[in-house]
Amino acid sequence: MDPRKRHIRPWCPAAASKSVMASEASFQCPLGLWGTTLTENTTENRELYVKTTLRELLVYIVFLVDICLLTYGMTSSSAYYYTKVMSELFLHTPSDTGVSFQAISSMADFWDFAQGPLLDSLYWTKWYNNRSLGRGSHSFIYYENLLLGVPRLRQLRVRNDSCVVHEDFREDILSCYDVYSPDKEEQLPFGPLNGTAWTYHSQDELGGSSHWGRLTSYSGGGYYLDLPGTLQASAEALRDLQEGLWLDRGTRVVFIDFSVYNANINLFCVLRLVVEFPATGGAIPSWQIRTVKLIRYVSNWDFFIVGCEVIFCIFIFYYVVEEILELHIHRLHYLSSIWNILDLVVILLSIVAMGFHVFRTLEVNQLMGRLLQQPNTYADFEFLAFWQTQYDNMNAINLFFAWIKIFKYISFNKTMTQLSSTLARCAKDILGFAVMFFIVFFAYAQLGYLLFGTQVENFSTFIKCIFTQFRIILGDFDYNAIDNANRILGPAYFVTYVFFVFFVLLNMFLAIINDTYSEVKEELAGQKEELQLSDLLKQGYHKTLLRLRLRKEQVSEVQKVLQGGEQETQFEDFTNTLRELGHTEYEITELTAAFTRFDQDGNRILDEKEQEQMRQDLEKERVALNAEIENLGQSIVSSPPGESSPEAARAGGWVSEEFYTLTRRVLQLETTLEGVMSQVDAVGSKLTMLERKGQLAPSSCTGEQGIWEHLQAAPAMAPAPWELQSGQESGGGGVLRHQTAGSSLTTSLEGPLARALHF
Repeated sequence: MDPRKRHIRPWCPAAASKSVMASEASFQCPLGLWGTTLTENTTENRELYVKTTLRELLVYIVFLVDICLLTYGMTSSSAYYYTKVMSELFLHTPSDTGVSFQAISSMADFWDFAQGPLLDSLYWTKWYNNRSLGRGSHSFIYYENLLLGVPRLRQLRVRNDSCVVHEDFREDILSCYDVYSPDKEEQLPFGPLNGTAWTYHSQDELGGSSHWGRLTSYSGGGYYLDLPGTLQASAEALRDLQEGLWLDRGTRVVFIDFSVYNANINLFCVLRLVVEFPATGGAIPSWQIRTVKLIRYVSNWDFFIVGCEVIFCIFIFYYVVEEILELHIHRLHYLSSIWNILDLVVILLSIVAMGFHVFRTLEVNQLMGRLLQQPNTYADFEFLAFWQTQYDNMNAINLFFAWIKIFKYISFNKTMTQLSSTLARCAKDILGFAVMFFIVFFAYAQLGYLLFGTQVENFSTFIKCIFTQFRIILGDFDYNAIDNANRILGPAYFVTYVFFVFFVLLNMFLAIINDTYSEVKEELAGQKEELQLSDLLKQGYHKTLLRLRLRKEQVSEVQKVLQGGEQETQFEDFTNTLRELGHTEYEITELTAAFTRFDQDGNRILDEKEQEQMRQDLEKERVALNAEIENLGQSIVSSPPGESSPEAARAGGWVSEEFYTLTRRVLQLETTLEGVMSQVDAVGSKLTMLERKGQLAPSSCTGEQGIWEHLQAAPAMAPAPWELQSGQESGGGGVLRHQTAGSSLTTSLEGPLARALHF
């Protein structure tokens, strides 16, 4: 696939549809700073296309480096260890009865944990030798982490008679508490009615947010208690709750929320310990520990990130203007390319990130100010920690898309298009295969859920069944669990699933990809060679060396090859030497045409006589080229105002840009025709050699001079490609055919530099 085909509309409005042409007729196609492959005329100019793409790639690499610095600057390697330390302290520390938070299985276990490991972990007032920390009323967990405000306990309850008891059991079962849902939530006071722990408060009153637990999603309201700031007072408050039967059959979940801050690494750790009490009885513990960086600018590295943020904003402004220009030109057709949609996604996510960064900074300052004024109140960092986590997730996705976007700029190389071309070619086949695959896949998921859902955790829900089956494809499964659940259907399910999904369907998918990849690779191998990025870099390298006078012109390079001191020069040695000197294949083709022209006997070897003749002609050409360059410099300096050269005219600004565009195209055409004529000279030499050997009958148009006379006498018509058609005679002769514009075309092929000056 030619990557230039992704240009969804022509470059200028004049080539667009009639409905759009009137509105775009006055719009000038943007160039310069915001010039891209979609705003410049790169359809017919391969070199301009490669240069424009290379410039876009270099600019985008700078943007990618900047966004990587920003993303990694928001994280810290200490965050993992901070989370690990807090989890070990609050989740794994056992009570006197051996109950840790992860081992809670009943309400009694909850009270053992709350009055034991929880309070001991929250309030650190002494060193390990029982000496006082001497830091006032504040608690420093592990001596390093400041407890912000006070912890909060909150529970949600459901109403009695929220479910229906079957009539056969109504005499024995007098109350019924259903599973939790917002419409069945209890909101009436209960118990002693002497505080917030016994009175319901809505989510708006508490300023809380919903929580997605193991069993269901819970609201942000409920009955809460803020623990006092000391260990003794908190222990007494928990005893009052236990004696007042704060937890009963109506309780469905209990939250323990608190936050700590470590100034050494400038990180906040927001912890939420959750214990769910399902309608089945028992308890299911879970937890949520978020380590985030809410205060951004403290260290020198943080101020370096400020500079990266400024550069990031400049880049976003640059890309916003660029996208607006491209949308203005191409309208809705702009959205027909997946790369353009990816551009918009990256820009929109970046704009949202900038907006949230400002919002987060303001909220943190406001919350910290309120906490400093009232240090004995609950510090609700859960809201900020949640959105900071979502912000980090968004940045991670944005960075992923930013890396994928590199394929947009390197896909002009046919080797780099193999991935996109393969996926695009086999998209329909994969879609049809996906329908067949997921029919079988979901059938097995339903079967596994119904067979093992009541006994095996990995099959306890339909969603878990789906992920378990993906794990089986990758070889990660627990066969003994399903075998113990059903000793007959378990092995049958496993064997048939592995056979049909792994051995049959998965290999069909790989076969589709492999077959399409082979076709794409074969097509790309047969495509015509075009100017590639490597060729452009080599050309720039050679031009730089020429300007620094570290490399001479091609004439001098050929002279250098001929000055090897050998009596005979092999064709292979000639081309290999040119490659060692750093020439591209296109330049080597041009230079080997001169080798063929001077190889009179056609044996692909230059003897001493042929080398001497080639040296003389090259020396004449080099002298003529130097003279033209000197005349060019003199004409630019001393030309009168009325007879200015093109370079001087450009400096004066009175010649339009279209004139120079036309001039460049004419020079490119002349360069191409020079290569064609070099090939014609080579063919003429070959025909002369064949005639000398007697393998070709003499003809008035066989020799090189005869060919030129025939070309000059031909009528004027549009140029056509040179073709050499093989004859049917046993001698293997051929007939050369060409249509040309007459002698004027032949004359125009000599001295491209002088003709450019004359033009």
